[in-house]
Amino acid sequence: MNDKSLSSPSNMWLEVREIPAAVKRLLEHGSGAIEDAARAALAVDPVVIATVARGSSDHAATFFKYVAELKLGLPVASIGPSVASIYGAQLKFLRGICVSISQSGQSPDIVEMARVARAGGAVTLAVTNHANSPLAQTSDMTIDICAGPELSVAATKTFVTSAVSLVSLIAHWTNDAGLKSAIRQLPEQLAQAAEMDWPDLRAALMGQSSLFTLGRGPAFAIACEAALKFKEVSQLHAESYSSAEVLHGPVSIVQSGFPVIAFAAGDAAENTVAEIADQLAEKGARAFVTSAKARKANVLPVVRTGHPLLDPLPLIVSFYAMVEKFARDVGIDPDTPRHLKKVTKTT
Repeated sequence: MNDKSLSSPSNMWLEVREIPAAVKRLLEHGSGAIEDAARAALAVDPVVIATVARGSSDHAATFFKYVAELKLGLPVASIGPSVASIYGAQLKFLRGICVSISQSGQSPDIVEMARVARAGGAVTLAVTNHANSPLAQTSDMTIDICAGPELSVAATKTFVTSAVSLVSLIAHWTNDAGLKSAIRQLPEQLAQAAEMDWPDLRAALMGQSSLFTLGRGPAFAIACEAALKFKEVSQLHAESYSSAEVLHGPVSIVQSGFPVIAFAAGDAAENTVAEIADQLAEKGARAFVTSAKARKANVLPVVRTGHPLLDPLPLIVSFYAMVEKFARDVGIDPDTPRHLKKVTKTT
């Protein structure tokens, strides 16, 4: 407990509300690097894309995986950095692109995996908030996500700007005019999302010790990020699952009042996510879902973007605003998570 968290605005609160400006800055000042990376990707004509990341950056990579697979028809694989840093494997990467995502660009294992990928023939791209970092220096190309200083230990601005930079890369790679236009509207929509309030959800979480977060497709990345933030910011245990997997075993621990948050975008998976939320509600869960298509689960208000690939992004901004408030509700300072520091350098 920390009384400081109950008095003045937290850095996390301030940074969540800076997300729209950070995305606007990225779109204004980072577009050249994104377009260069898209041209390089076209020239490679890859047969596979690999991602290298940890923590929130890995959730941005999961978002990118779905967007890239849906738009490009290319498989995207996450590579564990320890393959290079601990086990010393040398990977063959001809006609491959390796995307490394790290807000600091300093973690030795991420840097080593990028080096090994480049040595194996990959074209390497760093997505980072520090354009002069070791990761950027190791990679062929760098996208500066332009988030600005992020003081809160919990990554918020850097997650969203990483995700926006990656979906923008795909928009330019495929020359998708509709997606490009929709991305330009994001700052205003994210500003609206930051003002969303989910008080019924916060109330349902009080006194709970565990919950599920669910999603499918690109929104699965949001479920993963939300579960991490619950643990990181409010010391509440959360597990993330694809809505397609939760009934295959995890549902066994659901009992009366067990909280479930299902993140549904306005895409082809929305109906199935809403249906799973309803089924869990029928089993006694206190289920919430970001879709008006639910019959039994509680519906959370959301901001829609008009493009199915972008709908997950306002969801995470609204979630960030909610979880910061929830941490304060239970007397925890969201800026000082227990046992954590801003930059974790794993080997």
